[in-house]
Amino acid sequence: MAEQICRARTRGLNCDFLIAIDDRPNQAPNAYQSLDDYGRPILAFNLALIANARNVDEIAFVMGHEAAHHILGHIPQQQQSASQGALLAGILVAVGGGDTATIQEAQKIGASVGARRFSKGFELEADALGTEITERAGFDALRGAAFFDRLPDPGNTFLGSHPPNADRRATVAQAVAALR
Repeated sequence: MAEQICRARTRGLNCDFLIAIDDRPNQAPNAYQSLDDYGRPILAFNLALIANARNVDEIAFVMGHEAAHHILGHIPQQQQSASQGALLAGILVAVGGGDTATIQEAQKIGASVGARRFSKGFELEADALGTEITERAGFDALRGAAFFDRLPDPGNTFLGSHPPNADRRATVAQAVAALR
């Protein structure tokens, strides 16, 4: 379903998802979306996340969420925002008379801030589209989003990468209501 929605909503984007299992031991539960060297999207899950899942709906929801990041183009948007942050911070420090090392450090900080600029919004967008993917694939997104109840709540911290779990659950509930 993720590949079908990807092809329907994008043009020229590689929608041939590769599912990968990260089997490194002693990791916190995690999943992520990445690209291989040829631009093929990778949906990666670690063993701790799989072991923590209580039902197939949770795995389906996480998979839909990660696929949604790719479909929505979040990686290139995040890279562009990081580049802009690095450039702006570097210019400001250079204009202020900073030396090369200080400019480089400012660029690293600027890139980090820039990369997080839209991350909370990206997570909520991926939750909404991930809900649609999950539901259209025949799984229950509300049951799947129960996974958030077991994750540490990141709260609403400045420059945090994820929104509060309550916001994520509300996004899923709203998307399910619109679909059903």
